Amino acid sequence: MTEEHQRLEEARNHIIHWKRWGPYLSERQWGTVREDYSPDGQAWDYFTHDQARSRTYRWGEDGILGICDDQQYLCFALALWNGKDPILKERIYGLTGTEGNHGEDVKEYYFYLDSTPTHSYMKGLYKYPQAEFPYTWLVQENQRRGREAPEFELLDTGIFQENRYYDVFLEYAKASAEQILIQITAINRGPDPQTLHILPTLWFRNIWSWNPNSPKPLIKVAKSDQQFSVLEASHPTLGQRWFYCEGSPELLVTDNETNYQRLFGVENQSAYVKDGINNYVVQGDNNAVNPSRVGTKVAPHYRFTIGAGETRVIKLWLSDAPNIPQPFGSEFSRIIATRRSEADQFYHAIAPPGINDDQLDTPRPVRTGILTSTSRLAQPGRNQKE
Repeated sequence: MTEEHQRLEEARNHIIHWKRWGPYLSERQWGTVREDYSPDGQAWDYFTHDQARSRTYRWGEDGILGICDDQQYLCFALALWNGKDPILKERIYGLTGTEGNHGEDVKEYYFYLDSTPTHSYMKGLYKYPQAEFPYTWLVQENQRRGREAPEFELLDTGIFQENRYYDVFLEYAKASAEQILIQITAINRGPDPQTLHILPTLWFRNIWSWNPNSPKPLIKVAKSDQQFSVLEASHPTLGQRWFYCEGSPELLVTDNETNYQRLFGVENQSAYVKDGINNYVVQGDNNAVNPSRVGTKVAPHYRFTIGAGETRVIKLWLSDAPNIPQPFGSEFSRIIATRRSEADQFYHAIAPPGINDDQLDTPRPVRTGILTSTSRLAQPGRNQKE
């Protein structure tokens, strides 16, 4: 029995809740029936991608290669900025059913590379262009084309020419059922040095706005020095979690609240809103984040100039332990490597006889897709992957 088989047994027998945390976060919550309150049932037009960064969801959250607990109280996902896009890249972009010449269609390149059934190890890849993301061009060109014409894809824009993009790998490894190590690896595939902003984002799903009797959770800075920072997240049901961030990034804190002023032209109900981090980083609005560093959405802000072919690595740790003295020492690397190896052992153990290593690795992303989808189906009220 492999280590992953043992974890499955512990989860099945309710000994250890290994599946509490997993990839239960949708790539796209906007424009879906889950968030549709339109009078005519037009979900695509009722909640648009342009609104998504500013408007609070009710039934779920979304993000790039993200995770959350099985009730989706606390969420984590990747956010990026290349210094040229008009907005942070916080979620997957696609055309709605009325915009695409073949209907609804995602216009991004991201890949689920690995996962065990308990999500003790997971790995994904997002390919982020270094030039400005062509949001408007993708819509206009696909609307111009008829049904008989091929779809106009992101690759067709030429934005990836000369390999001018970043490969951003995201790895998760569980030290225990409640301790998740996160490693972000960004590689500049292009020929020139480029500046990349990486904002690993932690936030609470907004439940309190829909239920006045629901207590509001809180994220605050617990520690910040040159070695690492710690954010403390407190939730009335989930309890407390601590988010350890390598180095000394700027800690940007806002609230997961709707920006009514931007969307509807009326006064905001909160001084700090969902798109506050976007407005601070992209628009340079210094008043958009809370100087007291208390709220319900937070992102450590890492900024790197990465040379051609060079790599930058960020280490993070989401934990139920408040005092990890050296979270990013050799133990961090050991746990990541161990969980990778255990994933290999598990898939070798369940492989049919006669399968070689190349054949074994080929269907693994397919198995990963099955695992990430089926794990969501078991969760009450879960927003399933698109």
